[in-house]
Amino acid sequence: MASTDETGRTTRHDSPSGTTPPAPPPNGGSAGPGARMPRWLPRAMVLALSLVAVFQLGSWAFHQLTGLLINILIAFFLALAIEPAVSWMAARGMRRGLATFLVFLTVLIAAAGFVTLLGSMLAGQIVKMVEDFPDYLDSVINWINGHFHTELRRVDVQEGLLRSDWLRNYVQNSATGVLDVSAQVLGGLFQLLTILLFSFYFAADGPRLRRGLCSVLPPARQAEVLRAWEIAVDKTGGYLYSRGLMALISGVAHYILLEILAVPYAPALAVWVGLVSQFIPTIGTYLAGALPMLIAFTVNPWYALWVLVFVVIYQQFENYVLQPKLTSKTVDIHPAVAFGSVIAGTALLGAVGALIAIPAVATLQAFLGAYVKRYDVTDDPRVHGHRDRRGAGPGAVIRARKLWARRRGEESAGEEGSAHGGSV
Repeated sequence: MASTDETGRTTRHDSPSGTTPPAPPPNGGSAGPGARMPRWLPRAMVLALSLVAVFQLGSWAFHQLTGLLINILIAFFLALAIEPAVSWMAARGMRRGLATFLVFLTVLIAAAGFVTLLGSMLAGQIVKMVEDFPDYLDSVINWINGHFHTELRRVDVQEGLLRSDWLRNYVQNSATGVLDVSAQVLGGLFQLLTILLFSFYFAADGPRLRRGLCSVLPPARQAEVLRAWEIAVDKTGGYLYSRGLMALISGVAHYILLEILAVPYAPALAVWVGLVSQFIPTIGTYLAGALPMLIAFTVNPWYALWVLVFVVIYQQFENYVLQPKLTSKTVDIHPAVAFGSVIAGTALLGAVGALIAIPAVATLQAFLGAYVKRYDVTDDPRVHGHRDRRGAGPGAVIRARKLWARRRGEESAGEEGSAHGGSV
């Protein structure tokens, strides 16, 4: 301890052990106002704040550009789909820009013709259904009166329907939603124009795009990128080729049925069923079959049932017989993998992901297959799903008995030998 002498000075006593006690920290053991922070701390704080700001800015930009990125992805796969036709025309002396324009013009003319024909068919059927609605209503009222002994009249039903609050609310909501529908239509047209422009540039400037991409890569990586590009072109084109062929077969089959049943607008309905069932995954079959069923119902309710039965039977034939044969050489992926890829694509990108999931997975599978080493499979029955029964059954029991008897004989012989040795 320190003590104060007569002069006021502090004297220090030595510790009993003879050692000097540690000196107290400066400024009374606490960081005073003159203490300086470490030099690295301001830079670390600035770096952390910069990283957070960059992350927030990147996240905001990504969410703002999600629609544009999806449009570019669709345009890229569309360019891959028409790449074989454009390359075939360019190899025969035509400029790639003109070849791409001719391919797009052909596709647009075919799509416009189909939409026009389908729209006229739907308009005619809607007009016919509106004209025949009183007859349908009379038949329903007569059936109800005959089975339930009621006295309903068509005039009372129509007046009750026209004066109902449901119809009034529906008309008001429809009137207020006209602007929203118009905005959605304009947005859809702008999105379609964006996709067409990007796909045109991707297809017309395909070689230049590949050269620009390969110019920033070493030669080994350039070969891998070009190989992946060719695989993507082959798989996407093969996917569209197989789908187009199945759409043609499906359209012909449904056209024959609709002609037999005398359903109106059979050619347009057949084209509708073929395209929608093949190019809208998972639910396309049900959407495609709903319209022919509805129109067949206007002719005869039993015809709608026949159409439903035919759609279900043809779908099973297509899934288990037609599709495996057509896609075995173009898009060779397992059906379970295809179904899982469609679900994953739908979860990530919605309908766009469902449409491009199968060619994307097929491209990835084909590209990775070149880097996976494969071995010859052993000639074993279990590889083909046959169980190895050589170790089971009566033969195994007999062998076990023989082995047991042999061991018993060896043990008895050993005991006899030991007995003889002991007696000697």
